[in-house]
Amino acid sequence: MHHILIRVCLRLPSLLAAVGALGLMSSGARLHAEQTGNPRRILAADDSTHRLAILAADGSIEWELPVGAIHDAWILPNGNILTQQGWQKVVEVNREKKVVWEYDAGKSNGNEGKRVEVHAFQRLPNGDTMIVESGPARIIEVDSRGVIHHEIHLKVNHPSAHSDTRLARRLPNGHYLVAHESDGAVREYNRRGDVVWEYEVPLFGKERKGGHGPEAFGNSVFSATRLANGNTLIGAGNGHALLEVNHRKEIVWKVEQNDLPGITLAWVTRAERLPNGNTLFGNCHAGPENPQVIEITRDKKVVWTFKDFKNFGNSMPVHSLVR
Repeated sequence: MHHILIRVCLRLPSLLAAVGALGLMSSGARLHAEQTGNPRRILAADDSTHRLAILAADGSIEWELPVGAIHDAWILPNGNILTQQGWQKVVEVNREKKVVWEYDAGKSNGNEGKRVEVHAFQRLPNGDTMIVESGPARIIEVDSRGVIHHEIHLKVNHPSAHSDTRLARRLPNGHYLVAHESDGAVREYNRRGDVVWEYEVPLFGKERKGGHGPEAFGNSVFSATRLANGNTLIGAGNGHALLEVNHRKEIVWKVEQNDLPGITLAWVTRAERLPNGNTLFGNCHAGPENPQVIEITRDKKVVWTFKDFKNFGNSMPVHSLVR
């Protein structure tokens, strides 16, 4: 009997692995997510696999929604998901996948017949929704009926309906912090639309190279976040970097393409400073040998990574931790 128990115990890890491979260890099945560090729940979206999903800490899919082109998404306080269906339509979807609110930027408020794309949006404390329109180059705040309550026009040096903007956020003081991809710049606007702070993302003496993967290079900035210390955290897009810049436009912290052992950075997307002081960011177009989401300490130690190239692919710009 003891010999039988020993053999069973020795075989248990391989038996569990086989069960997991069959997708039988969780009601969500499809356990393809690889995480290093403490497992987390995560919201992620990828336009190559047309999937937006919430994944449990064990890698199972708790909830998912088919999507098209996507650069932004939020879990709202009521549990609904604010996301987009293609470059023009912003939708709020409940957990039963019913659309409870939508705004079509291509058909609303003077945009009929114009080229317009939306790459950023945000539900505001008063219930209105901020929508950032590339092409018309403006930020609007609309109510539940789609009526504009506030509007500013953006400074754009290299107009493009696809890349005037990437992520943008309204700050607590009412200002707007906007990543301008085609201009390679981050601009802060006040409520009148005046530029009150601007940072041009440098090329650091390198030449531009086309493409989206690790071989590419440029300053097509993707995101900007204002930190509690007043600095700005920048996801430098195809610059393969994270930059923390102070108000005097000095770089006080930087993570470059090959700073993290065993990881190559490609298109650095959404970046967030976590309450524990670590930085969470997306690593898009980096290929299946690299994680899609990474958390690092101030001294660039990797403490958590997420990778799932079955449910998602090489174009996963959207992620956030689900608490």
